[in-house]
Amino acid sequence: MKSILITGCSSGIGLNAALSFRDAGWVVIASCRKLEDCETMRSTYGMQSVRIDYEDEESIRSGFATTLEITNKQLDVLFNNGAYAVPALVEDLPTDALRAIFEANFFGWHTLTRLAIAQMRQQSEGRIIQNSSVLGFAPLKFRGAYNATKFALEGLTDTMRLELHRTNIHLILVEPGPIRTRIRENAYEQFKHWIDWRDTVSKSWYENIAIPHLSAINPPPETFELMPDAVTNAVIQAATASRPKLRYRVTTSTTLMMIFRRILTSRAYDRLARRL
Repeated sequence: MKSILITGCSSGIGLNAALSFRDAGWVVIASCRKLEDCETMRSTYGMQSVRIDYEDEESIRSGFATTLEITNKQLDVLFNNGAYAVPALVEDLPTDALRAIFEANFFGWHTLTRLAIAQMRQQSEGRIIQNSSVLGFAPLKFRGAYNATKFALEGLTDTMRLELHRTNIHLILVEPGPIRTRIRENAYEQFKHWIDWRDTVSKSWYENIAIPHLSAINPPPETFELMPDAVTNAVIQAATASRPKLRYRVTTSTTLMMIFRRILTSRAYDRLARRL
């Protein structure tokens, strides 16, 4: 049976993908950042689970080693997925917050990806699927930290794809737009941890617009918002197609933003993005 390691499986896209691949007959290693979530994966969903916290390199290495023990040293697909946001105006974003989010959304992914590439070279094939975002090529306000990590991810992935040409190791980007997950709730916790908004020139904007948006309980769906299974469908295609696409764009928002980035000048795009 084919095997896949999926990160960030405690909820949302990761959980949906893990369940879908399991039901399709794959050997699924569903990793989570917290040990209690790993236990839930085992006891509730009956899946193999390892702890991988992108901000903890030892957990990445030990989790990957355990994964290879489970799969008898054959890993067909790695789906890098777990990430979070630190919403704030960039001028209010502490540098330490930027360092932390890059550790979780970029550097940890790189550590795990390098381990996967080394294994896939030995077995002469494999696929690495990176869960990027529409914000990896089309920046929006208030999302600077997340934008930056996803732009970096796209650049690094494109470079690896060039370098791994003819190795039969495929590097694939999935670029979702708005998906109904817990990212807003998690982002609000990061906001409260890092952002001293009361001591900024934009205090009234945070108080009247940003915080109500972040703290809303059961907010209405965003325009073109989809459920996690839309991303899972793209990941399944990327994992199984004989000739996978280089990019899978998920949601109408992503497609529209891609078109706007191609046809608009930089100034015209800025005018559009300022309104969003």
